[in-house]
Amino acid sequence: MGSSRRVWEGYDRGSSGYRRILVALLCAGVATFAQLYSVQGVLPIMAEDLHVDAAQSALAVSAATLGLAVGVIPWSLVSDRWGRLRAMVIAVVAATCLGVLMGFMPTFEALVALRFVEGMALGGIPAVAMAYLAEEVSPRYGAVAAGTYISGTSLGGLFGRIVAAPLADFFGWQVGTSVVALLAAAAAVVFIVLAPRQRGFTPQPVRLTGEQGLLSHLWLNLRDRRLLTLYLQGFLLMGGFVAVYNYIGFHLGEAPFGVPQSVVSVLFLAYLSGTWSSARAGGLAGRFGRRPVLLGSALVMLTGLLLTAVPWLPVIVAGLLVFTAGFFAAHSVANGWVPALATEGRAQASSLYTLLYYGGSSVLGYAVGVPFTAAGWNGAVLCIAGLIVAAVVLALTFLPRAAASCR
Repeated sequence: MGSSRRVWEGYDRGSSGYRRILVALLCAGVATFAQLYSVQGVLPIMAEDLHVDAAQSALAVSAATLGLAVGVIPWSLVSDRWGRLRAMVIAVVAATCLGVLMGFMPTFEALVALRFVEGMALGGIPAVAMAYLAEEVSPRYGAVAAGTYISGTSLGGLFGRIVAAPLADFFGWQVGTSVVALLAAAAAVVFIVLAPRQRGFTPQPVRLTGEQGLLSHLWLNLRDRRLLTLYLQGFLLMGGFVAVYNYIGFHLGEAPFGVPQSVVSVLFLAYLSGTWSSARAGGLAGRFGRRPVLLGSALVMLTGLLLTAVPWLPVIVAGLLVFTAGFFAAHSVANGWVPALATEGRAQASSLYTLLYYGGSSVLGYAVGVPFTAAGWNGAVLCIAGLIVAAVVLALTFLPRAAASCR
């Protein structure tokens, strides 16, 4: 009987199951990243209300992304044992419940602690979504399906910011973030209802030690200088990127600009330039190689950053567009290069990139607040420029030149 049983090959494009997976993961991405980044759009209002400075308020973002970074590898192990869909459902339900509670925290310290736990719960979606797609969608259409999920994550991040900030400007940050949490809950319900049951999943034993164990694969990937350099690209560039969006609202709210947060939130539409550039970077990397496109993208990012130091609002907006496009292009190349370079433990290699990526968001997104508080926006720009230059030097030194060596 075993020989006559048809092997599951995944949903084909156009089938009902395929469409349900796309819509379900789009909603999962929206629910996850809307909650993760809604706070970023209300940081100046939160800082004033809770009597903390800019760097301290950024901990509300950093705590959540740190929790996500910490949670990625444990969630991948849970999904290996219990199933991808079950892990994602548990993660999105837990995170949504915690997101609704955020506005009721009595102190800033309690809010930061809750955000860390919420981030750990949110980590279950990015840790598992790609594996779920790989097992349930036909390999011929996996890249298209993955692109839909990535679109959901970017739209979720944008949605959380532009909804929370205008509401917070008029009704307080608690109302802004709570509305986003409730909308995220609705998206989570759609995900749970639509996601098809697993047909391609096989439970796997969790091995921490041994030749094929988790620790062995992690150590193997950390010893590779090329992979370590890509992890540091994520750490440094994501840290600088989040820092810009953490503190640009404070900068534009001060003299001589005096821009209200409801208007500053419109600047988050610059994320759409990243949607364009990340897709464009893939085509350019195929033509010219990953290394030159990664380096060029980082330099575009640096150019945009320096434009934001010009004290004229139209130039700052243009700089933010260029900076965002450069970041997403660099991230797209670095993220895609990791599994291409990894020879063993590709899942762990990608998890390490995600861990360092969100670790940079947490650590550097907060740390840049120190020079910003001491020296204003120019101090922050100088610090972020140093991060980008460090990433470029590492890429020039350790990443392979030839396109053939990228495989």
